[in-house]
Amino acid sequence: MNVTIREWKQLFEHIAQRIEEKKDELSELDRAVGDGDHGVTMSLGWQAITEALGVYEGTDCGALCKEMAMTFLNAVGSSVGPLYATAFLRGGAVLQGKAELSEEDVTQFWLAAVRGIQERGKAQLGDKTMLDAWLPAMQALEQARAEGLGLTDGLKAAAAAAETGMQTTANLVSQIGRSSRLGERSAGHIDPGAASACFILGAFTEKWKHLESQDTEGACA
Repeated sequence: MNVTIREWKQLFEHIAQRIEEKKDELSELDRAVGDGDHGVTMSLGWQAITEALGVYEGTDCGALCKEMAMTFLNAVGSSVGPLYATAFLRGGAVLQGKAELSEEDVTQFWLAAVRGIQERGKAQLGDKTMLDAWLPAMQALEQARAEGLGLTDGLKAAAAAAETGMQTTANLVSQIGRSSRLGERSAGHIDPGAASACFILGAFTEKWKHLESQDTEGACA
């Protein structure tokens, strides 16, 4: 399945809706290990992205991602701002000049985005960060695609891996960021960044499946 820039916008609008729904839950998770504002922070960033999507009139998916990066960075003052801004910039770079995206384009977007997060944040698997969700997800996505599976199946595998990765953070001691100051006391709590990563990928997967079902129905009409 190929997606147009209109559909590309819809995918991220759906993420914004999911983050808004999960805002209080994310802040509650953050209260256990941080200052309790992760949900509000993510909401601000994604609502700003929604506004940017609404006014963007170009046809370049890569340029749109750059707009999303700058918008998120300007809206979010905490450390998560530069991380997701870098993700959108890196992911957008592989989409530059494209008005329509193939499944491989979308795959490469996500792989590049997560590499950007890791390179910017310097965290590793097991540090109790968002990467404990993102890295297993990307490994699952790459493996599914290497096995010849379509992107829908790849995203489903990735979302499941992100969910598992998020849950494992409850057993970890934070090694980086504000929560690392808690030491052993950070164990027993799910990392809020891993939770929001899981919600982002889950929402993208959900909307992708919906778009694919519409595409199939249209082809059969």
